[in-house]
Amino acid sequence: MTDTDALPPGADPDKASVARMYDAMLGGEHNFAIDREAVAAVTAIDPQVRTLARANRAFLGRAVRFLVENGVRQFIDLGSGIPTQGNVHEVAQAASPEARVIYVDKDPVAVAHSTTLLADNPYADIVDADIRRPADVLSSPQVRKLIDFDEPVAVLMVAILHFVAPEENPAGIVAAYREALPDGSWLALSHATNEDRPDTAAAVTQLYRSRATSPVTTRSHDEIRNLFTGFDLAEPGLVYVPLWRPDAGDDIPENPSEYWVYAGVGRKSG
Repeated sequence: MTDTDALPPGADPDKASVARMYDAMLGGEHNFAIDREAVAAVTAIDPQVRTLARANRAFLGRAVRFLVENGVRQFIDLGSGIPTQGNVHEVAQAASPEARVIYVDKDPVAVAHSTTLLADNPYADIVDADIRRPADVLSSPQVRKLIDFDEPVAVLMVAILHFVAPEENPAGIVAAYREALPDGSWLALSHATNEDRPDTAAAVTQLYRSRATSPVTTRSHDEIRNLFTGFDLAEPGLVYVPLWRPDAGDDIPENPSEYWVYAGVGRKSG
């Protein structure tokens, strides 16, 4: 069977999938030659791109643990991607076994593997939807079944909004989710930046535009900070991804800007 034969219905055989590329960067197995070739091209631009992907994944785990410690028991993971180690439900349910998790993705491989993984988990489910359509996500049967909007909810937008183009109004998308959340809810977000490595950002942007299913739009610190409108950022604010509440023993890079992704977690303002 060739890679093309193995592609699920709806997958574009001529484009690398951003979800499968991320899986390949993390060392996963649910990707194809076209995805690995695109990752190799990104690695030629930035040799530490796999390290950056792992740092972003580690931020997700730290953010979920922080949120559980702050009383959150409900999570909506937007653009969740292909399941790998340290999935949101695994981290959250290790601390609180009945924590509820909704994953949202539109990549056919991500949806298929998530469906299989979650089949026996009554407190987690996957929604096959485009995160750019908040009404579709929030009205889905899975969300209505598992998420109680009278209690705090954490919305996770980890490495997803840089795939939303300016004309698609990323701030408006965040605002639509924010308006659906009760007070005391949270937003966790990471986003690629052009702030300190503009040449690298521009080259990667061009590569994704030509070879992947979704183009990338990198943004400045201020532009990413503005996505948190209506949320109060927790310490240490919006920082390069390895600097957000590192665990004891974590290596702190000498030049954090080499990790050209900002990360932050904010609580909905009253």
